[in-house]
This record gives sequence, structure tokens and C-alpha cells, in this order.
Amino acid sequence: MDEPSQGRVPAASVIGRRLPSVIWLVPALAAAVGLWLVVHAWLQQGTEIKIRFTSAGGVEAGKTKIRYKEVDIGMVQAIAISDDRKGVLISAQLSKQASDLLEADSKFFIVRPRIAGGTVSGLSTLFSGPYIAIEPGAAHEMSESFVGLETPPVVTNDVPGHEFVLHGEDKGSLDFGSPIYYRRVEVGHVTRLALEPNGQGVEVGIFVNAPYDRFVTANSRFWHASGVDLSLDANGLNVSTQSLVSIVEGGIAFQDLSDVSPALNPAPAGSSFTLYSSRAQALQPPDSHRERYVMYFPESLRGLQIGAPVDFRGIVIGEVKSLGVEYEQGGSLLRFPVAIDVYPDRLRSHSANARFPEVSEAQSRSILSQLIVHGLRGQLRSGNLLTGQLYIAMDFFPDAPKASVDWAKAPPVVPTRPSGLTEIHDALGRIARKIDRLPLEQLSAQLSEALASLDQTLKETRKLVNHVDADVAPQATRTLTAAEHTLKAAESVLAEDAPLQQDLQRALRAAAESARSLATLADYLERHPESLIRGKAEDPR
Repeated sequence: MDEPSQGRVPAASVIGRRLPSVIWLVPALAAAVGLWLVVHAWLQQGTEIKIRFTSAGGVEAGKTKIRYKEVDIGMVQAIAISDDRKGVLISAQLSKQASDLLEADSKFFIVRPRIAGGTVSGLSTLFSGPYIAIEPGAAHEMSESFVGLETPPVVTNDVPGHEFVLHGEDKGSLDFGSPIYYRRVEVGHVTRLALEPNGQGVEVGIFVNAPYDRFVTANSRFWHASGVDLSLDANGLNVSTQSLVSIVEGGIAFQDLSDVSPALNPAPAGSSFTLYSSRAQALQPPDSHRERYVMYFPESLRGLQIGAPVDFRGIVIGEVKSLGVEYEQGGSLLRFPVAIDVYPDRLRSHSANARFPEVSEAQSRSILSQLIVHGLRGQLRSGNLLTGQLYIAMDFFPDAPKASVDWAKAPPVVPTRPSGLTEIHDALGRIARKIDRLPLEQLSAQLSEALASLDQTLKETRKLVNHVDADVAPQATRTLTAAEHTLKAAESVLAEDAPLQQDLQRALRAAAESARSLATLADYLERHPESLIRGKAEDPR
């Protein structure tokens, strides 16, 4: 290298502006993605709702999901106790696509493992935990605050069919989800159980699936099909049940009362029906006319229950409505009135012709008065020898004392007659009292004397028999032997070839000839009486 060049300063070269490094693109890109995610999340974010439940068992913030048709549409964000401390408030964030599901009548409920109506639901929550399900409503108004259901609905809104309401005395063995049967085929479920507003019964909501809902008509009758129905009648022991599920969890069955095809006249949704306690009661013809009477029975009413039938020669025409107690005038005697309801239409329905037309109240009273004059009476009879249950039988007793009905009393009193067992009991009592009045001790003493006298007589008779055997019998034997010899001698004398018989025959023939001669002489003397003086004239020859 040249020396001059060693002392010189190198000239600076001009370089252009440098660009940022590529490594800064990564955080920029991440920031852009994050911003996009924030914007996308903000755009997809739906409505925040609050749901009130009695308890939040199994629900956790940040874990429990909101689902519709098994699709996640939201998440529980927070859980807090309500201001009145009677429940919990669950705050949940829904996705934007679920905003149109928040009708004011939408239903929210917690899905847990549950057994109802013979079916098991929510088994998947055993591993994933419970979740909150939504059932959209039909209202046009939207809401952000809801009251959750404590039990999931048995039937959702998207299931075709109709809901009906039943009114009964009690719910029996029914529960949410209990099955509904038509001709032993399961066609629906119980959806609601509640008391009537007046507390006098229960209101049961049922849902009948399509297409079976068309079999529910205005003439349909519903009854409890729970457990096993046992009946013992003239045909033997009958056992009836709808299914094994109904035995355990209960159920309801229905049937059309008339023979008209039920598909021709289906009942509208929401129709109300009566829930009867048994099939026999449900299918019984309707009673349009009722008459109330009272009976007084002279015997105990043990075994007679409210609802016991009133029978007229095999036809049930009424039932017992109440059993009471009252004082007779003066308070000297207690009486036990039995109120009964009689349904004349039941007797009229068994007529094969128009022998029992519709009659007025006055005509009905006149007919009953005439029947009572002819011996119509009420009588307690045993309906079941095993249980001792009684029923009231209306029958004719021609020998019954005369009686009449006082129609001025309300209700009128129908005369009665003691039951057959009571009459037998009274007869046995009268016999026992007569036996008790007998002088049994005196009769016993006289009977002892008579027996002693009879014993003495038997002893003397035995002695006489022995005497006869010892003394009289040998002598009688000899007498009989002599008589036998005499009879044999007489037999030999009276034989045809015996000499005595031949001599007797000759003597008889000679006597006959002499008789003829005397007859000839008598005849001659009658014709010639002069021959007694002159003698017989000589023969002119």
C-alpha cells in the first residue's frame, strides 16, 4: 500500500434508509388477529339473560352450558343468591344466533339424570355434568329475565299432539310422565299435577301424541289405570291391568263411551274431562235424574260403606251417600239414618220397550207409594262373605207390615225390613229365652226318676224272659209237638183214599137217593091224598 494513502481519512459513502425487520411482522399479525377476534366476538355476542331457580345444584359458572336441541348456545357467567333469599339468579351469556329464542314464554330447566313415567333421561349428564336447556315459546314479545322450571317438561312444544285437562278427586299413583293408555297402547303422558283452586280435587294435565289425539272425543271417559284391578263375580276371579309400568308408577286409560267412530268427532285441545276412579265407574251410563231417600235399619250398620250399591233384584239403581246418627223424639233412642241416591234412569235403561217412559215427580211418588203398599222394602244383605261388606237390596215382602211414605219429609223415609241373618238371630234368641224359662232342674229330676223306673222295668222284663225260657218254653214245645201229631192224624183221615172218606161218600149217596124217594112220595101224595086212606091204586096194566 502507498504511504500517502496511509495518512488520508477514508471518504464517507452515502447509504439509503433501512426498512423495519421482518420479525416485527409477527406481533403485528397477532395484534390484528386479536383485534379481529375481539371484533368478531363482539359481533357474535348475544344477549345476557338472567334465570331464577330455586337452587343451582350442579350448576357452575364458566362450565355449565346453555343448550338447545343438544347444541351449545351459551354459557353460565355468574351465580348469585336472589334478593329475597328464596332462590338463585343465574347470569348467562347467549350467542347471537340464539337471540330469537328468547320469547317471553320460553322455558328454561336444568337437565339432570331423572326417572319419570317409566323412562330414564339425562344419563349423559352423569359424566359431563348438568346443563340448562331452553324450550322456545310462542309469544312475540322478547325478554331477558326468566323463571326456570324445577322439573323438565315431559312434552316439548315441537311434539305433535294435543293437551287436555282432567278433574278428579285425588291423583292416586300418578306422577309427572305417567303413561296414558288407549286400548292398552301408550299414547301420551301426564304433564301437570295441581290442586283445584277450591281444594276439593286435583287437576291433571295430559298430552296425547298425534295421531292418537283424534281418538279423544266429547264422549271419552278417563279413569285411573294404576295397580291391579281385582274383581270377584259369578264368572270367577278377574285380574286386569294396563301394563307393568302402570302397576308401579300409575297411569290413566280412556275409552269412548259410545259406539260412534271417535275419528269423526275429535275433541278440541284443552278440553276438560272427569277423571274416574275405576273403569266400571267411568263406563257407567250417565245419571240425569237423582232422587234422595233415607232408610232406618234396626240392625248394626257395620260393613255398610259410603258408595255401597242399592240393588233392585240384581240391577244397581243407586248408592249409599252417607251414614249418620240422630236422636228420636224424646231422646230415648238413637237412630242411624242411611241416605241413598236412587237413579230411576238406570232401571229404565234396562227396559226392552217403552214400559218405563219418562214420568213426572208426582207420578214417580205415586208409583213408589204403590210399590211400598205391595211390600217393597229395603234390606241389608251381605255382598261379600270374606270382607263382610253389605249392600242395600230393594225387594218385595208380601208379609211385611203395612207402611207408607211421608212425602212431607225431606228427604222421604223408605221403610225397611230386618235382614235374614237378623231374623234368624232373633228367632234363635227367642228359642234360647224359652229354653231358659223351662224348669230344667225339675225336669232333670223327673227324667232321673223315669230313667230309674225304666231300668227297673227292664230288669223285671229280663227276669220274665228268663222264666219263659226256663219253664214255659219246654211245655210249649211239647204242646206244639202234640198239635203236630193231631194235624197229621186229621190229614190221614181227610185223605181221598181213606176208608172214612169212602164210607162217607157212600152214606152221602144213600142219603141223596132217600131224599129223591121222599120227594117222589111227597109229590104223589100231593096229587093223590086219598091214597093215605084207600092205599095206592093198582096199576091198570
